[in-house]
Amino acid sequence: MQIRLEKLKKTYTSHSKNEQTEIHAVDDVSLEIPENTIFGIIGKSGAGKSSLVRLVSLLETPDYGAVYYGRKRVDNLSKRELIEQRRKIGMIFQNFNLFSSRTAGRNVAYPLEIAGWPKNRIQEKVKEMLELVGLADRENAPISTLSGGQKQRVAIARALATEPGILFCDEATSALDPNTTRQILNLIKEIQKKMNLTVVMITHQMEVVRDACESVAVIDSGRVVESGRVMDIFANPKTQVTRDFIKNIANQSDNRDGDIVKWTEKTGSFLLHFVGGATGEPILSKMAKEFDVSFNILAAGISHLPDGDVGYMETDIIGSDEEVSKVIAWLSENNVRVQKR
Repeated sequence: MQIRLEKLKKTYTSHSKNEQTEIHAVDDVSLEIPENTIFGIIGKSGAGKSSLVRLVSLLETPDYGAVYYGRKRVDNLSKRELIEQRRKIGMIFQNFNLFSSRTAGRNVAYPLEIAGWPKNRIQEKVKEMLELVGLADRENAPISTLSGGQKQRVAIARALATEPGILFCDEATSALDPNTTRQILNLIKEIQKKMNLTVVMITHQMEVVRDACESVAVIDSGRVVESGRVMDIFANPKTQVTRDFIKNIANQSDNRDGDIVKWTEKTGSFLLHFVGGATGEPILSKMAKEFDVSFNILAAGISHLPDGDVGYMETDIIGSDEEVSKVIAWLSENNVRVQKR
């Protein structure tokens, strides 16, 4: 199901000693989230992404603007209609939100009980969903005996038990180690294809966007500062906040093959983005032979995206202004996008 946002605004009032401050958590956001895809919403802490997802998932009402699921406007529904619409939405969270007093199977059963499903149908659905997430043998396991990854699998099974058309993942992997994170992301990708879901992933981790999402919107100060296909965003980030997210992948502790490696704190004068076949070409060697310049590489790496590879390099290009200008033009002609720092 497609999601469309039109000029959403949400303001909160913060009270302190003898004064109050208005916080524009969501500030004139318009966005289209295609159906049957995994869409990322990324932002730093306090950027407004959690406030935005509360509006999109119908947990709160915007002060201004509209939310559409398909062609249906859903932000202005009556209380009864809103309850029915929410049952068509699945949500998973960072802290799992499972009932510790219930087994894995009874956690999955909970939303079905609330929806009034017959007991025999609930039992069938619980077994089906636990098998889907790889926990067929853990139906009667107490929640306390499960690992973090297993708890999130139970949460996914519960979120999808009512067969929603939309799944919201709010920082769903933030509490997991890197290896478990990749397993959960792969599971979500597999389930999305099987169930033709629209998945919205809210995160502050660019590696989650890289590994799971097809498109992404970057949020800063309550606004969408850029959006598009993940491949295009990685290849040509237009804002500093996006460039910071991409650079920060270099600081991951799991040292995954393809991550950016930075061997000095110095900042290079140019950011080079290599797209597609250019990632495997000796571009800089050719450049040095062709022009009277030298270069100093300060950071480099390749991001392996679902649509292809994007190489990243931070470098100084040393030479006369005329030669450097020629180099920049030559790089652009050879499928390398150049950004001056």
